[in-house]
Amino acid sequence: MPRSKNAVASRKRRKKILKATKGFFGARRNVYTVAKNTLEKAMMYSYIDRRKKKRNFRRLWIARINAAARMNGTTYSRLVNKLSKANIMLNRKTLADLALNHPEAFKAVVAAAG
Repeated sequence: MPRSKNAVASRKRRKKILKATKGFFGARRNVYTVAKNTLEKAMMYSYIDRRKKKRNFRRLWIARINAAARMNGTTYSRLVNKLSKANIMLNRKTLADLALNHPEAFKAVVAAAG
């Protein structure tokens, strides 16, 4: 009995990798073995950076809140502490948006915190 290679599935598997590496530099886009390794690394970086993105946004929000808090005579850490004690449940994203786009509302939150 002849050996069955299943060329359809093999070609599909290779084309899937090569399609995903479109736009990569040089052999990384069209040589299958190189493209496979490059794509694996790229997918790993994209997985990691989806998590880093969340960290970076949190850092940005904290920096914005701290800047606005200092303009209102307190610091970030004191403000967050007072907010938790006053049972004001606003997340950092919302506080940063208030600080940037609605400074009067942020000032009211700072005053409500005590």
